[in-house]
Amino acid sequence: MITIAIAEDHQSLIDGVELLLKYEKEISIVGMANDGEKLLKIVRLKRPKVILTDIRMPKIDGIAATRIIKKELPHSKVIAFSMFDQEDAVRQMIDAGASGYILKNSPLEEVLTAIQQVAKGETYFDAAIDPSLFLGEVKQPAKKQILSKSEREILTLIGQGKTSSEIAAIRFNSVSTIETHRKNIIRKLDLHGKGELLRYAIEKKYDF
Repeated sequence: MITIAIAEDHQSLIDGVELLLKYEKEISIVGMANDGEKLLKIVRLKRPKVILTDIRMPKIDGIAATRIIKKELPHSKVIAFSMFDQEDAVRQMIDAGASGYILKNSPLEEVLTAIQQVAKGETYFDAAIDPSLFLGEVKQPAKKQILSKSEREILTLIGQGKTSSEIAAIRFNSVSTIETHRKNIIRKLDLHGKGELLRYAIEKKYDF
């Protein structure tokens, strides 16, 4: 069981993440907070395996909270959940001890994937962030990451020759969401371009 605490000053975003995770049998949300001070109280009491935290929060920000958590509970894993993709913000969270960093404009399913990967002792970066900037500071997993259900479905459609616009229409998503999924799939499968992604999808060399 992966126990998780969530800290985010926008309640609507917490509600969205809670809705995503509440039906996952392997995940149990043990606490939710709207500021860093409350997050620390929850973490000290519940000792969750994974903490998903915003960077900018009232009372104690996510960076300071992460430092405290990693000092007091070094085995707990922290994932930054932020709207900021600047190198400095990412570096500060990694320096504080975070094992993952995802952006708020990513599909919510990315949150689930990040939690699963980090809980296994791996790191997880949003597709919009270049992990090579931090190599040497964070050990990257050598093996390919498991695709989410949506990513597997999209990869199947890619293999059928569908464009991002066509896939977006089929799945009732925006084109930008499909493009984000494409980037995530390419990163997870350690591919190096759209041509290789199409070839991979056609040959069905991915694991379900």
